[in-house]
Amino acid sequence: MKTTHSPAEKSFKADPKPEELSALLEPLKAHERILQLKEIYRSRLVASSSFGLQASVMLHLISKHAPEIPIIFVDTGYCFPETYQFAHSFIEDWELDIRVFNPAITAARQKALYGNLWEQGEEGNKKYALLNKVEPMNRALSEIGGDVWLSGLRRSQSSTRVERAFAEKQKATMKVYPILDWADAQLEAYYQEHDLPRHPLEEQGFLTMGDWHSTRKPNAGETAEDTRFGGTKYECGLHQDSGQIDYQI
Repeated sequence: MKTTHSPAEKSFKADPKPEELSALLEPLKAHERILQLKEIYRSRLVASSSFGLQASVMLHLISKHAPEIPIIFVDTGYCFPETYQFAHSFIEDWELDIRVFNPAITAARQKALYGNLWEQGEEGNKKYALLNKVEPMNRALSEIGGDVWLSGLRRSQSSTRVERAFAEKQKATMKVYPILDWADAQLEAYYQEHDLPRHPLEEQGFLTMGDWHSTRKPNAGETAEDTRFGGTKYECGLHQDSGQIDYQI
């Protein structure tokens, strides 16, 4: 029997470079990108979810096309109650391999040792991100054995993401974004087509979702970027070089 292959399929003798992988993924549809990545990387592939406002789309794509991929949930201990409830519904009701990782230092201990780091300017926020986001994610990747990370970043989410490629290297980890080029309208159409669950705080007017102390509802005329970290930044730290020599992100 003759075997046929999709025109997008390509064999690599070694790991493709980020620019090669981006070029391969760009013409594909989101689910085809996931399938292609699964073919190339197999058990090295992991995903992450913060169970934010748009989490259902990536979780649905993974559930339909690669349900075996481990999904990392970094629980900072500072999520909104509604986020925990939202995440629990997926853990209970969807057939996904969701794995929860917590910071090595509890929220109570951090409070006692350092105070409210998010109130301590740029350096405090960097330390907060390292303790509560970066260290648990790095540990998760190490324990699972993944070095190719699927994330639901989109270019239209913020000015810091408009220039992102479909694949990029962050230290020793390849990061890939299957819905990077989706506009808000395409995301909304996917929600409606598949009747996906929505984060409870969306109907209250939130435009983006993070920890309770650094995310708020917008005032008139504000964008999602204005509602994170007092408008000083959008990224929580996971999608930037950690600066830690022994970390893989």
